[in-house]
Amino acid sequence: MSIRRWRSAPVPAAGDPRAESQGGVSLREEMNRGLILKFENLVQLRGACRQLRTLSYRKVHRAQWKPVQSSAHPVWSVLLYPQFWQKDKLISIALLQRRHLATKEETKKKKKMPLTKGEVEIKQKMTLEELAGAMGKGIDHIYEVLLHTDIDLDSLEPDSVLYEDHIKLIVKKSGMKYKSAKLKEEKERENTDAVKRPPADPAVLTPRPPVVTILGHVDHGKTTLLDSLRKTQVASMEAGGITQHIGAFLVHLPSGEKITFLDTPGHAAFSAMRARGTHVTDIVILVVAAEDGVMQQTIESIQHAKNAGVPLILAINKCDKPEADPERVKKELLAHDVVCEEFGGDVQAVNISALKGENLMVLAEATVALAEMLELKADSTGLVEGTIIESRKDKGKGPVTTAIIQRGTLRKGCVLVAGKTWAKVRFMFDENGKAIEAASPGIPVEIMGWKEVPSAGEEILELESEQRAHEVVAWRTYVEQQERMKRDVEVIEAKQKEHRMEYEKKQQKLAHLTWRQKKAVLYKANKHLMFSKPKERTEMDKNVLSVIVKGDVDGSVEAILNILDSYDAHSECKLEIIHFGMGDISETDISLAEAFNGVVFGFSVKANASIKQLAAKKGVKIKLHNIIYKLIEDLKDELSSRLPPSVVENTIGEASVLDTFSVTVGKNKIPVAGCRVQKGLLDKKMKFKLIRNGDAIWKGSLLSLKHHKDDVQVIKTGMDCGLSLDKYIEFSIGDKVICYEEKEVLQTTSWDPGF
Repeated sequence: MSIRRWRSAPVPAAGDPRAESQGGVSLREEMNRGLILKFENLVQLRGACRQLRTLSYRKVHRAQWKPVQSSAHPVWSVLLYPQFWQKDKLISIALLQRRHLATKEETKKKKKMPLTKGEVEIKQKMTLEELAGAMGKGIDHIYEVLLHTDIDLDSLEPDSVLYEDHIKLIVKKSGMKYKSAKLKEEKERENTDAVKRPPADPAVLTPRPPVVTILGHVDHGKTTLLDSLRKTQVASMEAGGITQHIGAFLVHLPSGEKITFLDTPGHAAFSAMRARGTHVTDIVILVVAAEDGVMQQTIESIQHAKNAGVPLILAINKCDKPEADPERVKKELLAHDVVCEEFGGDVQAVNISALKGENLMVLAEATVALAEMLELKADSTGLVEGTIIESRKDKGKGPVTTAIIQRGTLRKGCVLVAGKTWAKVRFMFDENGKAIEAASPGIPVEIMGWKEVPSAGEEILELESEQRAHEVVAWRTYVEQQERMKRDVEVIEAKQKEHRMEYEKKQQKLAHLTWRQKKAVLYKANKHLMFSKPKERTEMDKNVLSVIVKGDVDGSVEAILNILDSYDAHSECKLEIIHFGMGDISETDISLAEAFNGVVFGFSVKANASIKQLAAKKGVKIKLHNIIYKLIEDLKDELSSRLPPSVVENTIGEASVLDTFSVTVGKNKIPVAGCRVQKGLLDKKMKFKLIRNGDAIWKGSLLSLKHHKDDVQVIKTGMDCGLSLDKYIEFSIGDKVICYEEKEVLQTTSWDPGF
């Protein structure tokens, strides 16, 4: 049937037999459904054409539209044969050429796109697609906004990451407000940290031994004083005669009294350890040598005692020497608010000789008397509280700490926590290495059983069980991680800002170039790094010293790091600490040093033969020392070796210009100076400079050097000569001609650690 006949076919009446089909369906109803379907398809076709026209218009600036005619179902065939139409057929055909512009997935995304009420939630590192979704806009809207900014659109794709400043700018130009998205917060963790017990009832307090700290300047006799009190020879065992570790000892006096002494090092490097010692002490004995008087560490020790609020006893040592002057020491201390009893103050002063053992009992009695006045008492019941004085890793015992018990009684099996590690006490030892069963308040004790080495100065708390210890350590680790993350975010943001500014500066310099020229410039700038290995890249920057620090105990490592913190010559040579820790030199240290082209410094540790052999094979330096200031001197030498040599001018001779004239050579007139050598000699092979009114106006070589009419090589003091320069310069009477040679001299670092 033709189209005309199909359109003009009469509709059967309701009573007509033809109105009933074989299946009992009315022919009229069937034709009505056909008409409705035709109308719906026409509407869909109109909508599809409008959508296609809109999409092609919106994409015209990004891609050229190339229509592709469908051979299977051309548009004209659809119009001629409406009986073949199916649902959504027109849309499929109309969008066949540019199907990727409106896929089903994108249609779903558009349906799910949230509608904003004028406020956009933004975060760092959003892509164009993410920002469009957050704003409830299409990605074309973002491109349209960026057209009105100075941002380079050619480099932006839908998955390109935008800077936070650019995100805020886009939102503002869209007439919207922004707010920072809140980070997904973890479920707030319950604080499971351990804390000290409330103050004890005064009724349960019992007397305890005083904890006494020996402070003073280096080599003023502190260790010798302790040796005499406990009849040991610690000083002879110390490297270089200098105490390098903090120690705690219990001394039994003939009267039956007990005193716990802390022997803190007097060297400048250990000021932090001395400060820590005063936080757990009750009395400070300030040792001052009678012949030296008040020194730098003496003043620091007084300040530590004042900050801790601890009373002083003055021990004037070496009074047996002929040059000793105790009265001068007392007067010098007045300037630092240390007033002895004879001057109306409250500080006891005792003249002693630690080497000969003179007046030591007088000093001990003064200490006991002051302790009685302080009425030192402690609670020896309940959970233990204490402070770590020193920690180390022993090969046979594992992690070991020296501690002072301040409350409770420590016994085997106690579960302790300190910092981010814990222990179940396996063994306890006194200052002589003898195993003990219990340690009451005021008693120093060496503790075995730690899982890891805690830091010196950490607070010790006893817990009810190992499970509780795990909870405390987990909480403290969590808190530290949160603080570290916070610091890292601040550093990252600062670095991002710095890198962005550098990038923008580079882009401004290259803005006038085409992209091909930019590529060429960047390739030339980075060509020398493209094919080099990491170690070779490190070696290219010689003004960097990477160091690994290993020490025997925590306090030693801390002291060395404190010294390195004072390094202030980074403009000469950059100092980087890439690793530090306790224990002997390991294979890991060597590998790390090789990667960073660094040096391993060890303090009171060892490196076995295999480690030394490995280091020699990999070209890694190992520096082992037992004395702190020698290690620092070696470090300064390493820093100096990385500095470029400086050129020094060594003057050989000096001559004065007495007369000037010129000589014609060919067509040129050459200025000549008549000179007399005042100092040294003039050697034609050397370099020369011309000085006028104190300024060097020329440097170079001589064209000729003559004595009378003869060409000579050398003119000595007192002789006259004529000379001309390798450059045309007019001489003036009174000018000076200096003969000199240049020598390369190794520089030394300007860093001064203070000793």
